[in-house]
This record gives sequence, C-alpha cells and structure tokens, in this order.
Amino acid sequence: MGENESFWESLIYAHPTCVAWKQEPEGSIYHLASILFVVGFMGGSGFFGLMYVFSLLGLGFLCSSVWAWLDICAADIFSWNFVLFVICFIQFIYVTYQVRSVSFEKEFQELYSSLFQPLGISLTVFRKIVLCCDAEVVTLEKEHCYAMQGKTPIDKLSMLVSGRIRVTVDGEFLHYIFPLQFLDSPEWDSLRPTEEGIFQVTLTAETDCRYVAWRRKKLYLLFAKHRFISRLFSILIGSDIADKLYALNDRVHVGKGLRYDIRLPNFYQVAVPGTPKVQPAEQLVSNSRQKFTNIANCDSSKK
Repeated sequence: MGENESFWESLIYAHPTCVAWKQEPEGSIYHLASILFVVGFMGGSGFFGLMYVFSLLGLGFLCSSVWAWLDICAADIFSWNFVLFVICFIQFIYVTYQVRSVSFEKEFQELYSSLFQPLGISLTVFRKIVLCCDAEVVTLEKEHCYAMQGKTPIDKLSMLVSGRIRVTVDGEFLHYIFPLQFLDSPEWDSLRPTEEGIFQVTLTAETDCRYVAWRRKKLYLLFAKHRFISRLFSILIGSDIADKLYALNDRVHVGKGLRYDIRLPNFYQVAVPGTPKVQPAEQLVSNSRQKFTNIANCDSSKK
C-alpha cells in the first residue's frame, strides 16, 4: 500500500502547481481548433455523419498543429496533433471512397429512398441486395407476359419498379400489381427452398414496365449469409401478400349482395352456411396466391 500511495503522490504532487495563471489568452488559431472540436463531435451516424466528424476533427487537429508550431513551439504537441490530423484525413478519404462506391442507377436510388431507407436500411446492406440481382433492371413491354398460368416455373422473386401488371386466372381479372410491389410474392412464399413449382396465374404488363429480379438460388444464398436481409425480405413479402389479399377482397362477393371480408371469416360462414370453412386471415397471409384465386373462381361460378 505504501508503494502505491507514494506512486500516486509522486504522480499528483511531483509537478509544481500553478501559482500565477497566464493573463494573456491564446491565439485565434487555438480557439478556432477548440471550436472545430466542439462542432465536430456533434456529428451524426452513417456515411455522411462520419465524413462530417472526420473533416471537422481533422481541421481541428491541423489548427492545433499550427498553434503548437508557431505559438508555443512545442515539438511533441505538434507531432501528436499532426499525427491525429493525418489519421482523420485518411479516414475521411476512406469513407468518401465508400460513399462513392455505393452508387446506383436512378431506379435503384428511387427504390432505396422509397422502400428501404424509411426502414433504416443502410447503403451497404442495400448494396448487397442490389449486387444479388446483378444491379440489373429488366424491361417488360406492354401486353407481354411476365408469367403464364401453368407454364412458367417459379425460379425468381421480382419487384415492380415502374408500370402496372395485370393478374388473371383462367382469363378472369384478379388484381393489379403497382410499383414497389412484388410480382410473385405468393408463389415465393408457397414454396420451400428445395421445392419447385409453376405459376397458377398469368401476369401481363398493362403498360411498359421495369422490374428488378432476384434469382431464387442466389437470393437464398444471400439469406444464408446475412440473416438480417432474410428477416427484412420476410417482412416485405408478408406485407406484400397481405396487400394483394385485400386487393382481391375488394372484388370478391357472396350471394344476396353480401361482400366477403377476409378480416371477418365468421361472418362469411353465417351469411352463407353452405360454403366451405374459410381460413383465418393470419393463415391466408402466409399462403400462396393459388389458394385465394380459388375463391375468385368459386365466386364467378356462383354468378
């Protein structure tokens, strides 16, 4: 204990105390450096936040180096501040390079700002998603089919960027697909990773369309490497299926002018006792489009 006490006493009391404080303030360069430090530490997160922090801290350390070299002529203070300035400068160049490397085409930029950025997805994560589809946007001309009922295999997952897609089954209209919606989310959700299947509906472009397509196997490899992206797509696909179910619900009616609502399956049973039991909405959301197209077929046969 005595040795420890002597160590701390020597550390604290070995240096002479300040008897008379310096009356003259330091030069303007020193105060400018202090202001840059204060403002620099107010930076935010993300790429642009890092650029803000490193740029202002670097300027602050540069001003401190100039102050140490010109005003107090202290080589050690100058050396440390200059080394810190060099580190901040290197970090700023590195972050700037990362921001420049994470650049996309206009359609991917709009996709990010409209869908992924509001969810708090960073540009680095979005870049992995874009690279998975080879950063390619596919064009589908008017009246051309994206998928044909009973013929097209389910081998990818696509999201509409622009245009409008018409969904039909046996020639009967079901619903539309609009931008920022998946083209084949029910088909994707209906199959396991090892299963194969074909479309039970026909998807036709009503206008010239542009969409992004992820190959099935390649996307599953991305999910295996990054669980966060897997959970993200699971949420987006589930929400998209729910939107399609409610869009289909607007067209489904039952006898006697009653309107079938998937949110109230029990009401459907009371109104038409002879119909088969309908699944709850929670189960319908996780099923494929094939199941709820059968409802439309049943409705058309009643009419």
